[in-house]
Amino acid sequence: MTWKLTKSELDNENLLLNESLLSLGNGYLGVRGNFEEGYKDTNKSIRGTYINAFHDETEINYGEKLHGFPETQQKILNVIDGQFIHIYLDDELFSMFEGEVINVQRNLHMDAGFAERIVHWRSPKGKEVKIHFKRLISFVRRELFAVDINIEPLSHIQQLKIVSTVNGDVSNFVDKNDPRVASGHAKRLHVTEVRKEKEFSIVKNSTYVTKLEVACVTSSVIESGKYMYESKTADNYVEETYSCVGDETVQFTKYNVYTDTLRHGETVIENAIAIQRQLKGSSFEDLLLEQREYLDNFWSKSDVKIDGDAQLQEGIRFNLFQLLQSVGKDPVSNIAAKGLSGEGYEGHYFWDTEIYMFPVFLMTSPEIAKNLLLHRYSILGSAKERAMEMGHEKGALFPWRTISGPESSSFFPAGTAQYHISADIAYSYIQYYLVTKDEAFLKEYMAEVLFETARLWGDVGHMKNGLFRIDSVTGPDEYTCVVNNNYYTNVMAKHNLLWAAKVYYLLKEEDGNHLKQLAERLELTELEVSKWTEAGEKMYLPYDETYKINAQDDSFLQKARWDLENTPKDKFPLLLNYHPLTLYRYQVCKQADTVLAHFLLEDEQDFETIKRSYDYYEQITTHDSSLSSCVFSIMASKLGYEKKAYDYFNETVRLDLDNTHGNTKDGLHMANMGGTWLAIVYGFAGLRVKEGGLSLTPSLPSEWDSLGFYLQYLGRLLKIHMDRTEVTYLVIEGEALTISHNGKSINLENGKEVKVQ
Repeated sequence: MTWKLTKSELDNENLLLNESLLSLGNGYLGVRGNFEEGYKDTNKSIRGTYINAFHDETEINYGEKLHGFPETQQKILNVIDGQFIHIYLDDELFSMFEGEVINVQRNLHMDAGFAERIVHWRSPKGKEVKIHFKRLISFVRRELFAVDINIEPLSHIQQLKIVSTVNGDVSNFVDKNDPRVASGHAKRLHVTEVRKEKEFSIVKNSTYVTKLEVACVTSSVIESGKYMYESKTADNYVEETYSCVGDETVQFTKYNVYTDTLRHGETVIENAIAIQRQLKGSSFEDLLLEQREYLDNFWSKSDVKIDGDAQLQEGIRFNLFQLLQSVGKDPVSNIAAKGLSGEGYEGHYFWDTEIYMFPVFLMTSPEIAKNLLLHRYSILGSAKERAMEMGHEKGALFPWRTISGPESSSFFPAGTAQYHISADIAYSYIQYYLVTKDEAFLKEYMAEVLFETARLWGDVGHMKNGLFRIDSVTGPDEYTCVVNNNYYTNVMAKHNLLWAAKVYYLLKEEDGNHLKQLAERLELTELEVSKWTEAGEKMYLPYDETYKINAQDDSFLQKARWDLENTPKDKFPLLLNYHPLTLYRYQVCKQADTVLAHFLLEDEQDFETIKRSYDYYEQITTHDSSLSSCVFSIMASKLGYEKKAYDYFNETVRLDLDNTHGNTKDGLHMANMGGTWLAIVYGFAGLRVKEGGLSLTPSLPSEWDSLGFYLQYLGRLLKIHMDRTEVTYLVIEGEALTISHNGKSINLENGKEVKVQ
């Protein structure tokens, strides 16, 4: 059943893990896979409800604070808890940790968009009951989190009581021993309003510093023969109690509507009530039908079908489903490193979006991809301010970690120094244009982003001995920091500079009036643009004549090599066991760096240089980052290393399902999930998108019987199917298209399959 993830474990470690794996979301709202009734030991749970981009700011404390260090950091917040539902059989409280759990099954339905828990339970006093929990977060009604419970008594019970609570007294999770999780500032919300209004339970909270507000307005429906109802309002919560005749089956549905000031303005309660009234008359089954229709459409354009390995099939569908659940679908939000499944990395948006997750949506759901770009555009002003703060006269330096724009990274060597994020964002804009040819978007958004990021490189770099050099930056490899001429940074900056100039002249030719207005607003001259061209064309790309590879930076190959073979296994990941300076002094990579550059911009080097570089860096890369193995898989496919490609892919596809990094409890590894798709489509299928068009160089892993997937390109929907003897291309939607297959052009017409060897 590759559409259904099933879990039944009740031990502490797996409870935390399964809270992440069984989380639900829709890009706006996310809820971890907690038990509605809670746990007797609260330390066993990271109980969380999150709204994408809803955050507070906390002060960063430095022992020694220098100029340009961020003073505050942003933090996604655990918001009002609408999950709580307690069930009493006479005087006994239902709990998975008391009495006897005769049978339990927990399912995540990835084709239908809901989670369920089916429990057969015997109380300490011997009373038996079957309880079927279902929950969903609607893709159609983004503010809605609904829980449906069917309670079937199997022995005589005089009274069955349901106590439903909306609780505003919430905190964030902390772990002082892991830098990837917040170590303080747990309490960042306070309750400002609690009331019962007709059929609605209402709780409103406000953040301490940002003064953002969130409301949860809840309604309930019960199907029971006879019952008594009462409600209670306290300082922090609203509680509703339904007392029912014990021997009857009871159906209880709870509708939680969440609103926040970022999307709903200052009238969050009024907006939530209005949404509740729109819901009136909609049953849980109605919501399931809406959910199924939405997901049928999603999977019809995004599914990846692997014939030959059910475990991998489950893995890729799980990853795609969780990406859909976590990606922001409005310009206010992006996609956090852990999505909406947990609090790791404090809900921040990184370069992970552009390089690892954006391509998935670009090629399957371009409108979602567009929103991700619009979010980056919305913080362009903050990026320009950050550049000025860092001493640059002009340009945009996008933050390494942020939610709404300001830099939230307090460790600059592996944070702010990663200037490449500005080029990464520019790269994603360019890819979007190549895939959509959205001319209006180019004029309104892309041109300005490319111009301002190009300006950054023009200011941070300098000419020396006829070459343009970029000093004191950090590339993707965070075990090597603050270096001169990081290959990845330089080659991405080159791409950024040359495309900015290209867009300038394109606009000059096609819409001179628009360019004139934009140039005047930005105080941009053609002389400055010509300098971008010069810098790009003369960009220094480090190359070592001894090894005949691209050096990661000017000094990397001069260092001693770390002895990875004799490093104890319990010392990995290295960042948790060695001081950064120790790591900086060695040739050791946390993740793909130069190898990643060779994937993104493969035409900058010849095949043999790329191959030798891969072979060299593979020997000194720990893959301590979950962003690494997928890149090595993609490039192994390109280089013909079939076994390596498959082995690295295997490391990515079930990373969270098998908890191979040991920290899935803090949230899912969203970038790795995107990387899994990249390893399939850009790796095994050899997809590339360039100015010349769409090309594929397919190579089906010998372990599989077939592989199928979909792509959206220039308004067409393509279906690609690979088996052991041939590849089949089909245009499902849109006009005829010419693509490249193994270097040869093939013409595709709508509705006509084309089979090639």
